[in-house]
Amino acid sequence: MNIIGPDYLVFGVDDIAACTEYLTAFGLKAVDVSDKGGLFEALDGTGIIVRRKDDPGLPAPLPTATMLRQQVYGVRDASDIAAIEAELGKDRKVHRLADGSIETTDDLGFALKFQVTKRRKLEMPAEKINAPGAPAQRKPNELGVWQDMPAKPRTLSHTVLFVPDLDRIAKFYCERLGFVITDVLKGSGPFLRPKACDDHHALFFIGTPEYMKGIEHLAFHMGGPTEFMLAGSRLVKAGYESFWGPGRHIFGSNWFWYFNSPLGTHFEYDADMDKHDGNWVAREAPAGPETAQVFLFQHRDKWFPSG
Repeated sequence: MNIIGPDYLVFGVDDIAACTEYLTAFGLKAVDVSDKGGLFEALDGTGIIVRRKDDPGLPAPLPTATMLRQQVYGVRDASDIAAIEAELGKDRKVHRLADGSIETTDDLGFALKFQVTKRRKLEMPAEKINAPGAPAQRKPNELGVWQDMPAKPRTLSHTVLFVPDLDRIAKFYCERLGFVITDVLKGSGPFLRPKACDDHHALFFIGTPEYMKGIEHLAFHMGGPTEFMLAGSRLVKAGYESFWGPGRHIFGSNWFWYFNSPLGTHFEYDADMDKHDGNWVAREAPAGPETAQVFLFQHRDKWFPSG
């Protein structure tokens, strides 16, 4: 089962206008968006779909406050859809749609959809750096940053879920869908990557009581730390509230900056995540501030020394 990662996350929301304003400020492109909702894309076509919470076309909501209605995973080709359908059809209803995608639920009731991925191949340079002792990556007179430098989310990175049964849900994704545990924060939960993804994680679980079940945050990859800092600073300037960050995680090594949102979850910019293959040995560490981040900054308005 060559699952690549999340193509879309689907939300049923209270205020389409507020979500549209937020998602465009975050840097996503509105595609066929109306007062009923629509798609908000990252540069590779992955993204967020919002609908009115009473839209009859949405999967049923979870019996909690979460606005997440469905996780849509992209796979390599139709044979992967068939393999997932055969496996999950052993013990649950799997509905095949006219476009060849399938819909079902996981063991805790989260709605899932699997489709041949809609993501577009990106061919963009990564951030270049110059460092003493190494060849310069930028040519002479090539600037590293400027005021109106583009800083758009490149791809939907990962999802973090509040779940009441860590063992059961991790077993489902690993044994039924081929995900691999890359690391574990004891007292919180495991990081997982799907088979066709080499990112440190596309999914993370946090153990919580049943009434909290839902999405804790989602993340988009940026092109490097400079794009990451620019995008976050611009979102603060647009009037949106920073929740945690900027900083850098230990497990995954990714830069992080989380923001509150009108979608009932946190949105994260991330950058420079570790890559892993089958030779990686999962680590374990107790969950806490010392294992969550190697450093953490506090954003402030621009400043200049004056006499």
